[in-house]
Amino acid sequence: MAEKTDHQVNDKDWEQHSGSLVVPDALENQPEDGEPMPVDPRVRRKVDWNLIPLIAALYLCSFLDRGNIGNAKVAGMATDLHLIGNRYQIAAAVFFIPYSLMEVPCNVLLKLTRPSIWIPSIMLVWGLVMFSMAFVKSYQGLVVARFFLGLAEAGLPPGVAFLITMWYRRADQARPISFYFSSATVSGAFGGLFAYLLAKLDGRGGLHGWAWIFLIEGLMTIFFALVGFWKLPDYPSTAKFLTPGEKAHLIEALKRDNEDEPSHFEWKFVWETLRSPLSWIQTIIYIGMVVPLYSFSLFLPTIITALGFSANIAQLMTIPPYALGCLVTILVGIASDRVKVRGPFVMICSLLGIIGYVMLYATSPKHHPGVGYAGTMLAAMGVFPTVPIMLAWGSGNAGNSLKKGVTIGLLSGVGNLGGIISSFIYRTQDSPRFHLGHGIVLGFLCMAFIASGAAIFIYDKLNKAREERCVREGITTDRKAEFTSLGVDSPLFRYSL
Repeated sequence: MAEKTDHQVNDKDWEQHSGSLVVPDALENQPEDGEPMPVDPRVRRKVDWNLIPLIAALYLCSFLDRGNIGNAKVAGMATDLHLIGNRYQIAAAVFFIPYSLMEVPCNVLLKLTRPSIWIPSIMLVWGLVMFSMAFVKSYQGLVVARFFLGLAEAGLPPGVAFLITMWYRRADQARPISFYFSSATVSGAFGGLFAYLLAKLDGRGGLHGWAWIFLIEGLMTIFFALVGFWKLPDYPSTAKFLTPGEKAHLIEALKRDNEDEPSHFEWKFVWETLRSPLSWIQTIIYIGMVVPLYSFSLFLPTIITALGFSANIAQLMTIPPYALGCLVTILVGIASDRVKVRGPFVMICSLLGIIGYVMLYATSPKHHPGVGYAGTMLAAMGVFPTVPIMLAWGSGNAGNSLKKGVTIGLLSGVGNLGGIISSFIYRTQDSPRFHLGHGIVLGFLCMAFIASGAAIFIYDKLNKAREERCVREGITTDRKAEFTSLGVDSPLFRYSL
């Protein structure tokens, strides 16, 4: 008989829990069976404090390590490693090849292990790779290191997003994903300041200033990987920070939220997800936002330098756009969960990003550098909030836990191929206006805007058709068990708009 994983809890488990636990008073008045069950605020706060800060720290290290090549370039790496022609673009792009191809397999491996083992393990590996990049002496060595960095990092973003789906109800996922993803914007602000300070160590220990960026940030990643082995929780059923009553309450709330979704493994669920047109519409939206995000992260110091500011000042001037992006990412995540919609926020934010890049495209650095710099702020406010909303939207509309893992892996894997595009669109010969890069980013943002509108229309049409069927055939929530094997095809399943 197949062994049941820690996060799969059936009705028998619940009966065993509830028969032997004293549930706190605040948790006694629960909805009737079949009704949605909110999570007690005290339990939610406990989950937030024990999960979000740690995965935010892991994500901070991830974005620091993949994006610091842009800071290192400005700090002198391009000269020391002879990154002439398209060499920098190639070194930046090679990261995304294994990073994209391995995301779906990594989430399948996560399902076969445990988050507290898988996520810190891959983090330890990429921390060692990042540390070793401080001693790279050639362009070829840099390319090899970036390839293995992408290979090791591939499992983190989809793995963490999948872990969130195991702890939060569908309607509550945008807020925690936005909180931890906001660390990506913090990494941009912190990375600029950190690079400015570390570049001053040029010559110490026989290392260039840019090498110190890789060395210190690699050590930070290794430290947080070790913390992850110790502190990262797996699933609610094994949470040590919850009392037995709180654990039972959370398990029941999550069980009801996924009551019409199968929890067992079947390859058909993988193929159904990969063949679904809805999965690919979500992927189109995601890649439309990821190309702008990675081009922003990889080239912001270069763009600001091209506006007429010195290299050191440009490092510091990356902080305000990222800080604004962080704030808006958190606020949009909270608002999305509160009003229970995803798509309209993606459309609004992509429109904000379009305005920012139009300002950059139209700006003459010689005459209006301030307008271009303001454009970078609007671009950050528009681009960064959409990625966590997309992850919550895609996983929430996927169905069972395996489909969520495959969907997140698909979004991240195919979407992050956009990182390869991002690496080549800001060419040295296009400085200082960068019309090609800004124009391509605008095209992807427009694609995301249009595809989001189409997705909202399709999901709304499907929901209305199912509501009509339920009324016509008298299907109510007390018949959920009849449709469990159907997953998202159940007449009782409703897509998030």
